[in-house]
Amino acid sequence: MCSRKEQREKRRWEILEAALELFIQNGYTETRISDIAEKAGISMGLMFHYFGSKQGLYEELIRIGLEGPAQVIEFDDSDPLRYFETIAGYILSAIKSSSFTAKMFVLMVQAQLTSSVPESVSELLDDDALVSKSIAVITEGQSLGQIREGDPLAMVILFWQSISGVALFAAIQPQAPLPEPEWIVEFLRRNK
Repeated sequence: MCSRKEQREKRRWEILEAALELFIQNGYTETRISDIAEKAGISMGLMFHYFGSKQGLYEELIRIGLEGPAQVIEFDDSDPLRYFETIAGYILSAIKSSSFTAKMFVLMVQAQLTSSVPESVSELLDDDALVSKSIAVITEGQSLGQIREGDPLAMVILFWQSISGVALFAAIQPQAPLPEPEWIVEFLRRNK
């Protein structure tokens, strides 16, 4: 039998999953709190108990979307190519094991492209720690002779957009095969 804390956490994730579905289908402004509560199978009062508001719920999803990649920037970067293979492997594995991960990429792209998200969300999305860290690792890999010459920012864009593209496709076609992490990283490798 589940403890009260486990039941609460399970319910919280059910609400997050319901909200994620609706936010990616309808956008932030068109998603109503009553729709989220109905999809999650709870009362609006209970929904407010967990998240306080639609904005609070949306912010929590964005935080989750930012925390996943933030965890990967903590990996050992002493071997730059291995660093990027680890990131790609981690994310592709998460996409394979849960459609939630792929859908989070859809939400994050939507949040960055729309002007109708709350200001607090825009502020959360302004953090470029992931890009800065990735540029530093590319630069180090170039100095070590592991990573090909070229503009580090352009390489970071290609790497992260490759991951994002795979995730977006997986959100649409969850049964489609995923690439191997090495395939995504191969373009970084310096030809010998």
